[in-house]
Amino acid sequence: MIAPPTQNKPSSWPISIGAEGIAAAQFARCGFDVLVQSGRDKPWYDFAVTRAGSMMKVSVKASEDGRWNLPQSFARRGPEPGGKNIDCRSAIDFWMDSQGSKTICCLVQFEGVAINQLPRIYLAFPNEIAAEMRVASERTGQCALHELYEWTSSEGKLEVGALPPNWRFSQERIQELVERHNAPLSGAVMPSRSVAISTATPMPPRAERHTNIALSA
Repeated sequence: MIAPPTQNKPSSWPISIGAEGIAAAQFARCGFDVLVQSGRDKPWYDFAVTRAGSMMKVSVKASEDGRWNLPQSFARRGPEPGGKNIDCRSAIDFWMDSQGSKTICCLVQFEGVAINQLPRIYLAFPNEIAAEMRVASERTGQCALHELYEWTSSEGKLEVGALPPNWRFSQERIQELVERHNAPLSGAVMPSRSVAISTATPMPPRAERHTNIALSA
């Protein structure tokens, strides 16, 4: 998939630090001991969590605009004259390969979130995220992971795509990831369960879309 460059706002350092703190606090609330790294020079993960003898490494990804442009640093220009487009599939593959196969990605979304509310938080393995980005890039031509997005089906219908609901931060999702993390085949790609909802009208402005999305506990 050759896609045009994705124009999105990169997460600022304060927002990234805030996202890490919130994510660590949520895992602690779920009964995990949290081992936090200090400084900006970190490996591919931000902190580790342990419980009942199991340890998982967590990589926190923060966003303020409804999407995470994860493959940006791995993007290569396509072979077309001028080289303005990005080889999205290769960028996604490179991004996935750069992550630990058993690292959990914690996606923190601040868009439309009031200062007295928690951001929306999702948990997924890198291969799950890569699968979602491949699907979305084919539908939208954008090389990024979207929380919500519009696309037109082959029948000409306007559809709405969204992250799988079971990715939302919860005790059940954590337990699922722990079991897969500890299983020999935890790196296997699971079937995509993203949401695609037919709609006859465009989505409302982003500020209104998230009012019906429950906050992470």
